[in-house]
Amino acid sequence: MGLLSFLGFTLLVGVISYLATRKTNENTADGYFLAGRSLSAITIAGSLLLTNLSTEQIIGLNADAFTDGILVMAWETLAAIAMVITAVFLLPRYLKGGLTTIPQFLERRYDTTTKAITSGLFLSGYAIILLPIVLYTGAVAINTMFDIPELLGVSEFVSIWICVFSIGIIGSIYAIFGGLKAVAISDTVNAVGLLIGGIMIPILGLLEIGDGSISEGFTILLQEHPEKFNAIGSNDSKIPFATIFTGMMLVQLFYWGTNQAIIQRALGAKNLKEGQKGLLLASFIKILGPLIVVLPGVIAFHMFGDTLGKADQAYPTLVKEVLPVSLVGFFAAVIFGAILSSFNSALNSSVTLFGVDIYNEYVNKQATEIQIVKAGKKFGILLALFAMIIAPFLYYTESIFGYLQKANGCYSIPILTIIVVGYLTKRVPAIAAKVAIISGALLYLGYVILDSTIMKGVFPHFLHIMAIVFVLNITVMLVIGKLYPRELPYEQQYTKEVDITPWKAARYVGVVICTIVVFSYIYFS
Repeated sequence: MGLLSFLGFTLLVGVISYLATRKTNENTADGYFLAGRSLSAITIAGSLLLTNLSTEQIIGLNADAFTDGILVMAWETLAAIAMVITAVFLLPRYLKGGLTTIPQFLERRYDTTTKAITSGLFLSGYAIILLPIVLYTGAVAINTMFDIPELLGVSEFVSIWICVFSIGIIGSIYAIFGGLKAVAISDTVNAVGLLIGGIMIPILGLLEIGDGSISEGFTILLQEHPEKFNAIGSNDSKIPFATIFTGMMLVQLFYWGTNQAIIQRALGAKNLKEGQKGLLLASFIKILGPLIVVLPGVIAFHMFGDTLGKADQAYPTLVKEVLPVSLVGFFAAVIFGAILSSFNSALNSSVTLFGVDIYNEYVNKQATEIQIVKAGKKFGILLALFAMIIAPFLYYTESIFGYLQKANGCYSIPILTIIVVGYLTKRVPAIAAKVAIISGALLYLGYVILDSTIMKGVFPHFLHIMAIVFVLNITVMLVIGKLYPRELPYEQQYTKEVDITPWKAARYVGVVICTIVVFSYIYFS
């Protein structure tokens, strides 16, 4: 029954995506990479949430909540503020320039080499960090919910390989052969299922703890595990409170404002007004994120304690425990959709970056749009295979979500630096961007290597290190800009490809969202 509902819902999403994209011309760059600039607010919001809310979030964050409590909610709640900043300040500038990729702006602001270095960093991050983690955490979820090792009579490690390749192949079909619109439509359908199913899990968990009463279940959690409901935490917590004011906000700004896999949904908006509405709608829903990606981890801690082999098993074990057998298949299909969403979104963005920023620039300058799309698809197939081979070996890591966030700093902070300086200054030259992006990446990589080997435990928290590297990078760029300024100040041109009339209520809605986030911290402090 569970397997039938899983296959049925997965097939339904595929059929809806196919029917919705039949008339999209995917032989053009805009049609394939940006869905023909036709995305509405609801589609953008749904795709943003599903691209972000995948198993690396659901399993990884709930695993951290299992051990550390709700202080890890910072990854969700502060995201809402970053999305407001993106909607109000960054998106108008992106759409004004008619961008397809973020590195395109860097080419205009600095030069072609800066664009190529940035695209290379993005692609390296997706290949080595993001794509393998999405595949691995997805495999853990499917493995646990369907008990694949017992079903197939294989070891847990072998079953991880089987699930990784199954997810990778299906996700590649969506991303490589369907383009952004297929990704966005499938995301939106799955978003509805994930929000419904995701909220069901903590509700059912609280009902079980409270013997049929949600409020009683929550009261029991508060009384028996008060330390799990402290949003401030301690200095030796995984997320010390002070990091909220340093690297945490930088990570959020990079992810929601400059990360190609995320911002590409907003770049595909039919106009600025729809793009802003989509981002702000998603940010409002994001505030409710801890109900799905944090609270279940605390519930799992109460129900299972230290009986689990790994914290990463907390969420899928809770799903098996509280969800009726008839719904396990449906929820597994929703989780599968979330896995595909993050995987195919990152893969689609990688195809975009390679085709537009590397193939057309360095391999075939005279390439037609059809040739660019085809080259991107071939690269996507190789990238997917590479990620599938790496993913199973994450079985031996301790904290998946911690690994993801820490490793991301190698490319997120250098890229964020040159984008911020690029928009806020007019005379900082291209050489400053090159120095900052290379030195920033090497500095942070050096920290990661040292902190993992001979100097483990010596450095401050990795989010503080990110802030230090960010400030150093900014300083270096401004000094170089003072000594060797551009001859002419940079002026952004309006391409008129998209209507950039802003949504009048955007700033007011943004203030309301930020206020809610602040009060949530006051309540749980």
